[in-house]
Amino acid sequence: MSEKRFNPNKADKLLSEERKESLKPYKIIDKLGIRERDRVADLGAGNGFFTIPIAERTNEVVYAVDIESQMLQLLEKRADEQQIENIQYIVSDLEGINLKDNSVNKVLVAFVIHEVERIEKALNEIKRILKPGGEIMIIEWEAIETKSGPPLNHRISSTKMMDILRNNDFKADLIPLNDTTYAVKAALA
Repeated sequence: MSEKRFNPNKADKLLSEERKESLKPYKIIDKLGIRERDRVADLGAGNGFFTIPIAERTNEVVYAVDIESQMLQLLEKRADEQQIENIQYIVSDLEGINLKDNSVNKVLVAFVIHEVERIEKALNEIKRILKPGGEIMIIEWEAIETKSGPPLNHRISSTKMMDILRNNDFKADLIPLNDTTYAVKAALA
């Protein structure tokens, strides 16, 4: 496993009450503007911190994409318990996303871009799966020292993330979430 990848044995930590209070997943989903007819890809879905709230907002399919099948199994169990049936589980990395061209109109990438070796390649894949006029939201840790999250040298500052998106043909808006995390909502320019 890559030193940058999240350890699935720590999956319960992702669903803690402290994390829910800090990130407020439903408010973040509101900022992405997910509606009933949206097809959404949650890239790096993990055990579904954002996937389940997304699936509750749309009647269309939600693609839960993760490189770790163990994480998707945990998500599937949670979705079954909550009787959520509009999630498709896809084992895939982000540099070769296992989805068809123009298959979604919203993409969420939460706390995963810093793990990707070739960010530009992942962004090209996101462009490929996005329908014209589609939007993405990237959520990451700010490049500051904190008690939790990845090591400082793995983090991407909000300023650098904005530059990366602009350099890859996205028009982006920064959304501060709290003292340690940020979101960037973007569409193709």
